[in-house]
Amino acid sequence: MNRLLACLVFGALLAAEPPRPLPSLRERAEIQQQWLKLRLERVLPKLMRKHGVQMWLIVCREYNEDPVFFSLVSPTVFSARRRTIYMFFDRGEERGVERLALGGGSNGGLYTVYRDPSTPDREIYGDAQWVLLRKLIEERKPASIAVNVSHTHAFADGLSSAEREKLEDTLGPDYSKRIVRAENLALEYIEMRLPEMLPIYRQMMETAHWLIGRAFSSEVITPGKTTSQDVVWWLRQEVSRLGLGVWFQPSIRVQKAEKAGVSLMAEEAPVTIARGDVLHMDFGITALRLNTDTQHMGYVLREGETDVPAGIKQALKNTNRLQDLVFERIRPGRSGNEVLADALAAMKAEGIKGSIYCHPVGDHGHGAGPLIGLWDRQQGVPGRGDVLLLPDTWISIELSASTPVPEWGGKELWIGQEEDVVLDQAGRLAWVLNRQTQYHLVR
Repeated sequence: MNRLLACLVFGALLAAEPPRPLPSLRERAEIQQQWLKLRLERVLPKLMRKHGVQMWLIVCREYNEDPVFFSLVSPTVFSARRRTIYMFFDRGEERGVERLALGGGSNGGLYTVYRDPSTPDREIYGDAQWVLLRKLIEERKPASIAVNVSHTHAFADGLSSAEREKLEDTLGPDYSKRIVRAENLALEYIEMRLPEMLPIYRQMMETAHWLIGRAFSSEVITPGKTTSQDVVWWLRQEVSRLGLGVWFQPSIRVQKAEKAGVSLMAEEAPVTIARGDVLHMDFGITALRLNTDTQHMGYVLREGETDVPAGIKQALKNTNRLQDLVFERIRPGRSGNEVLADALAAMKAEGIKGSIYCHPVGDHGHGAGPLIGLWDRQQGVPGRGDVLLLPDTWISIELSASTPVPEWGGKELWIGQEEDVVLDQAGRLAWVLNRQTQYHLVR
């Protein structure tokens, strides 16, 4: 008995071990700068040629940046400078893609900062900036000029109406006819992940799982005293203490035997956590301009309980099975809507009552790329769900299932799960970390 107890205590101590710390801010910036260099040299030229774009213009102003802006700049760049124009011009396979910056800096030498010797530096902004842009375009004579305008994808809709008007005035009728909306260029550039990013991302995920485990434990929760909002703000404080950020306010939902189910719409008032409650957390952290997205479940043991009741366990198993059904159907070349319809049909065939709403993740929490459902759009998502899955992308498998629980008088228990996966260059899918298959226990 003593030996068993020692093993249990040792296991608990291992579970509480903090993950490897992320690098210092300075080291993170160096890592991000290397990622940026690889994206500009490895990813961008292929995408421009794939989508038939010879020139791509990113035009934005300070505090009104294009969504793709922060995927194109160094980690030490926090905004556009007055007006920043980035020009990407494909000179062919041998000479590569030329990267010019009109306004702003060189981003550590990754862009050529272009200044017209005949224009004083103090006049580079304003109309002189547009004159310089026209000059550069006339010298290069691009067959196509891609801009970020889209009715479907926010990530490809960064050109403001005023800047577009000024651009068209600057280009004149001839070059304005060459403007194209290459929506998937911006979308896929933001979406595609470098394999070099994965080790850091896995560290971030380890940190997120570790914080969830601590939050759903007696370290944070005292049954009958701690509220759901106490746990939320503990999380926020710990994330801040670790030098990380969050991209949304964490949420804690509490389901009780007398009141099962959750509302996905309402912001719930603080609920005091009691023994026998089932807990749900939605939580995402931000570091190195990457974002995680995780949903886990917890259970508060009743007096005398040493394990989760069988019916509550089964509810998590059903949701894990739904994860399997989605996981098995994610393949490059399929659209989000195809995966959704296929997985929902399989779900119904297995008698699971659930909902699927997966999305890409990476530079943004709700990232660029195909949607696999929305919680309120289970019939498919026109446009955003028609986008095809690509290799070298990360996807957040987000879904839920409701299961009648005998111990709760047959009331349905809602289980939400979310874990991130990697779709690698070879089209193979893998979890970033092991998914949750057992409840976090509050003793």
